[in-house]
Amino acid sequence: LVVLLDHTWFSQDQVSREQVGTQKDEWELRAARLMLNGSVGGDYRVGFQLAAEYKGFDGDPDTTWNLTDMNLSFPIGSRTKLQVGKTKETFAYEMVGDAANLPGGERVLSPFFVSRNTGLRLTHVWGPAKRGTFSAGVYNDDWDIGTKDRRGVDASARVTALLWAPEDPGRYFHLGLSARHVASKGELRYRGRPGSNVSDYFVDTGKFEADGALHFGAEALLSLGGVSMLGEYAMADVDSPANGNPRFTGWYLTGSWVLTGDYRPYDRNVGYARRVVPKGRWGAPELVVRYADVDLRDGQIDGGRFRRTDLGLNWWATHRWKLGFAWGHVWLDRFDSRGETDTILTRIQWV
Repeated sequence: LVVLLDHTWFSQDQVSREQVGTQKDEWELRAARLMLNGSVGGDYRVGFQLAAEYKGFDGDPDTTWNLTDMNLSFPIGSRTKLQVGKTKETFAYEMVGDAANLPGGERVLSPFFVSRNTGLRLTHVWGPAKRGTFSAGVYNDDWDIGTKDRRGVDASARVTALLWAPEDPGRYFHLGLSARHVASKGELRYRGRPGSNVSDYFVDTGKFEADGALHFGAEALLSLGGVSMLGEYAMADVDSPANGNPRFTGWYLTGSWVLTGDYRPYDRNVGYARRVVPKGRWGAPELVVRYADVDLRDGQIDGGRFRRTDLGLNWWATHRWKLGFAWGHVWLDRFDSRGETDTILTRIQWV
């Protein structure tokens, strides 16, 4: 069970209001998810996952209720499994793991991935020491339940490597690469919020003629115990001759310092770091800084560009409770003008 409660406060200059309208301060039940995991069978055990949520991190942002996961997992040997059903696509560090446990409050590269899709996903962990992963999938949103998109067949792949991992579990260096083929039935649209779930879409290409797209991603995570750096880059090459075959980009760099020396443990089965689990009685405070840049302007398409800085404080009070506070400043270049917006996000989280 996961429950998150947010309050977001906005302050805009006049140009920002003209670009995106007045953003309202708002309380939000950010996510309320119930997830069931397990397995059935004898020596050959088939896993199952079923999850539904209210306005969650991993669903359609314009839909109140979402069936986020519904799949079966079939083991193929000791380190390989095949998932069948609705699950995450294998693209982008921000998406493949636990969004609620990232240092930053909200994702910023959302124009470049979808949360869930329905199809087949194969995952393999390299070697007995589990120093890397490979995952790939083929999906068709025509099979999805309740989706608004009907684009056709997507395909994605992600490979990760743990290049440095001494015996200290809080020290490691992770690299990853990913690719995604985006289906299209004649048109595509890219849009994103600037690290806020309750704001309007600050960048938006609108629907435009396109025959598909190829997305590429790179990610890196360095953990030195309580100090870590996480960076990611995403690029979309869009097949749209009528619009000059535009290329859209996005990236971010996040720094984290857990003052108590606690750290995010690395999960070698998925190539991802999990949440901070404090060892001390008074929890673990974490300072977070982030810079992000998403640019949806190229060719004949002008969807705007936003840049965002964040300064935040997370208090991992227990292994279940987290309190978060983050200030962000957004510069939006759109409609031949530059607007500025400040946000303050306060979050209470129970997992």
